[in-house]
Amino acid sequence: EAEEGFLNAASPGVIAIFQSNDYYPSHDAYLAALAAAMKEEYNAVVRAGFLLQVDCPDLAMGRHVSFSEMSDAEFLKQAEHNVEALNEALSDVPADSVRMHICWGNYEGPHHCDIGLDKILDIIVKAKPSAISVEAANPRHAHEWAVLREVGLPDDKILIPGLIDSTSNYIEHPELVAQRIERFASAIGRERVIAGVDCGFGTFAGMGKVDPKICHLKLKALAEGAAIASERLW
Repeated sequence: EAEEGFLNAASPGVIAIFQSNDYYPSHDAYLAALAAAMKEEYNAVVRAGFLLQVDCPDLAMGRHVSFSEMSDAEFLKQAEHNVEALNEALSDVPADSVRMHICWGNYEGPHHCDIGLDKILDIIVKAKPSAISVEAANPRHAHEWAVLREVGLPDDKILIPGLIDSTSNYIEHPELVAQRIERFASAIGRERVIAGVDCGFGTFAGMGKVDPKICHLKLKALAEGAAIASERLW
């Protein structure tokens, strides 16, 4: 029986990526309007008793999808504005009632233009949510647990690293999941790691890459691996 339920909602920044601005005088004005609109939805989710997950691919995927013409420095400035808009939209929501999801695009592709976690982490941790869900299982980002080992994580944050790949039909071995958990635990502490998935298995209707039966088996491996790691860490 589930102890907790969550609903996800789009961040102001990612809405601005997929729904172009045809009305407001500037991108920042558009972001502010989106933040005001989404504030109502975020508040409603939490009032209904759910944990809120705000999906923020704009802070990672946005770099190569929508702002590829910018320098990294210019993109990071835009990402700062996106986080400011998100924080404004979350002003009435307690930090421990919301988590944010960071991803570089839930598709099977080369991803060689993805911006590194090391470049965006300082901005991500300025966001209000107390929990950060981030891709960490796929071949392009599995190494970035070492970023956390190097720079750490603020004391008021917990991490939900993706430990199974949401774009591959390979079923991860539970031992691999356990090893990945142990790496993150060694970097930021065992109490601040929650096992997660890189991204959703059904981001786009009718475009599921992973067979539904395999999805369940991958989630089973995730749970088994978490149990192995918990036994070792405690």
